[in-house]
Amino acid sequence: MKIDFETRDRLAALAAAHGKSMPAYLAELAIEGENQLALGRATAAFREAVGRPGVAAAFDAEFDTEFDTEFGAPPASGGTRAA
Repeated sequence: MKIDFETRDRLAALAAAHGKSMPAYLAELAIEGENQLALGRATAAFREAVGRPGVAAAFDAEFDTEFDTEFGAPPASGGTRAA
C-alpha cells in the first residue's frame, strides 16, 4: 500500500514528536484504534444492560449502594430508567 507524500511526512513528523519510528508509531495508532472500538462496544453493551428494567435496583440491592448516583445519573425512580 502506498500513501501520498504529504500524509507520509505528517506521520513521520508525529512519530518523531513522540520519539518513535514511523512503524512503531503506526503500530501504536493501530492498537489505540482497536482499543477505542472495543471500548465503544463495551460502552454500548453496558448501557444496554443497565437500561433493562430492574438492573440498577438489583445492583443497588446486591452491593448496598446507589449505582446511579455513583455513576453520575439521577437515582432510579422505581420504574424503568434510560441508560
